[in-house]
Amino acid sequence: MPEGHVIHRLAGQYDVAFAGAVVSVTSPQGRFADSAALLNGRHLVDTDAYGKHLFLNFDDDRAVHVHLGLYGKVTFDRSPAPEPVGLVRMRLEGSGRYADLRGPAACDVMSHEQVAAVVDRLGPDPIRTDADSELAWERLQTSRSSIGSVLMDQRTFAGVGNIYRAEVLFRARVNPHREARAVRRRTFDAMWDDLVTLMRVGVRDGRIDTVLPEHEPEAMGRAPRDDRHGGEVYVYRREGQRCFVCGSKVRLEDMQGRTLYWCPRCQRR
Repeated sequence: MPEGHVIHRLAGQYDVAFAGAVVSVTSPQGRFADSAALLNGRHLVDTDAYGKHLFLNFDDDRAVHVHLGLYGKVTFDRSPAPEPVGLVRMRLEGSGRYADLRGPAACDVMSHEQVAAVVDRLGPDPIRTDADSELAWERLQTSRSSIGSVLMDQRTFAGVGNIYRAEVLFRARVNPHREARAVRRRTFDAMWDDLVTLMRVGVRDGRIDTVLPEHEPEAMGRAPRDDRHGGEVYVYRREGQRCFVCGSKVRLEDMQGRTLYWCPRCQRR
């Protein structure tokens, strides 16, 4: 599932392509046809992202809410748009560009009140400049769950997924099984600041890089990471490989249905 930086980049792409333009909205697949008819021919004012949720705001006080889920993706290109390929849920076209949305978990028209209700259910998003880390800290203090589980809870940390969860815990040398409410304030602050930095760099670069300069391939004389997710990381999808810091083997296990990666020496209990 795409992490928060992907959705913020996507919001920027929609903005560049369509913000301020009158757009054609269609649903070649048909599942979004009635909603598309409501918006067709209207101005797309701007876009917004919050955690893993994307909002396309129109001039009639309505918005399209998109959650990509596991299989959703968007492709952009120049007009004229060709005949749709595959199951295109929503096609936007205007200002010489078009965008096709395929396979989202959610694609719905909402009022601004409904958008606010979605956002109110989420925790602070480290990428956003209006994020209030105190809300995440307060929720941490009342949780009996592990910090590894809470970091993936969108009601506490919006936009954080499996990669950022694994990497920020490693960089902070925090064991993922530690009870969330046992995390010290200075450790939380360091992790929050790290998320802000790493996720904003992810928006800028379009990939997740978490290793320090001394652990980059050139510095260590190792081959670059060969993985479809791209980016240089410490533990994510490196199970059984040697930790760049201590040399122990990176461990893999299941934590509440999601795969957890961590170093048993650098992140001792």
